[in-house]
This record gives sequence, structure tokens and C-alpha cells, in this order.
Amino acid sequence: MPDTWSIEGQWLKNCNCDPGCPCDFNQHPTHDHCEGMVGMKIEKGHFGDVSLDGLHFAGTVWWPGRMDEGDGHVQPIVDAAGSEEQRQAILTIMSGQAGGTLWEIIAAVCPHVKDPVFAPFEWEWDIESRSARMRAGDHLETETETLRTIDPPDPYRILVEIPGGFEYTGPDGNAETAQAKRIRATGGIELDLTDSHSSLAWVKHEGEVPAGATA
Repeated sequence: MPDTWSIEGQWLKNCNCDPGCPCDFNQHPTHDHCEGMVGMKIEKGHFGDVSLDGLHFAGTVWWPGRMDEGDGHVQPIVDAAGSEEQRQAILTIMSGQAGGTLWEIIAAVCPHVKDPVFAPFEWEWDIESRSARMRAGDHLETETETLRTIDPPDPYRILVEIPGGFEYTGPDGNAETAQAKRIRATGGIELDLTDSHSSLAWVKHEGEVPAGATA
């Protein structure tokens, strides 16, 4: 039997669309292109016998048009706190080579992969208040706040549920919609965005360790 991998934990997706990302509804993006970031804190995870508990990773992304039209670019960012074995395990998962529908799709629509960078992570995430903050060294910083009503500006909740979806793969198959107050990135993909879309979800992804990979 092949070894398996699994990652479960806190998920953050912030992009340049208006809040309520049209990609979740198979619609055209708000602008003529897609760009943003995804990030995860692995609360519980393994790659074969390698524990991934407590580690973080992120990716900045850019597409010239719709995400599903492909030709995208991705910059992997992996937690510097991990060992070489743990880092390579996370990069293998992110590459799509170890299966997992989300990662296989990202690999298909992002053929241009930048060299990975390793950075210390700061991570704050509260799905109940729909707020988050993530920093990966000097490479990426983003902050999420709850949506608010117009007058008075009280917290406002919108839940997106996609039964059988490939991204929001937690027990309820849904994500909280919020507002990315800022997304700043340097390096292979530069971002400078304000007041755009944010999704927060608890997710679980799994697959099989490919032959010859570290396990």
C-alpha cells in the first residue's frame, strides 16, 4: 500500500476581486485578470511518516485572464520553521504531484512556477469574527476584516457553500466571505491590493505520496 498524506487546518484565500469572488460562482473575475494569495496553517498533517503539524505555507498567484483559462504564475512560500524534509513534503503537495484535486487543478492552471522561498510566518485567524492576518517574512503580508453593513457598520456575514467542491473541503463544505483590507507581496509576484475579496475556511486535503518522494 502506498503512503498517504493529509493536511487539515485554517485556510485563507485573498484576491483582487470584489468581496464575493466570482470564481466561486464560475463567473468572470471583477477585473480583466486574477491575482492574489492562498495560505494555510496546518493544524494536523503528515506526509508519509513526516509530521507537518503546526507548519504554514502560502502561494502568491497571477493569471492574465480567468483562472480557468490557465497560463498562470505561482510563487510558493514555505514555513522556514520546517526541516528540509518537511519543506520538501509541502512543496510536493503544492506541486500537485501527490494528488489532491485542488493541487492538481492549481498545477494545471499555473504552469509557471517561481522558485520557492522560505520565510518565518506570523498567523492570526478567527473564523468566528471573520478576521485574519498573515505575514511571511518580507515576501507577503495580508489582513482580513469582516464585511460590514452600511449604516450602522455592524459585522455582516455571508457564507458560501459548495457541496462537493474541491477548495472548501471542511466538514460543512463552506467558507466565510470577508474583505481583504490589504495584500502586499514582493519577489516573483508583486501585489499591492486593498479592499478586495477574502475567504476563510477550515479545510482538509489528502492524497498519496508519490514513489520516490520523501516519506
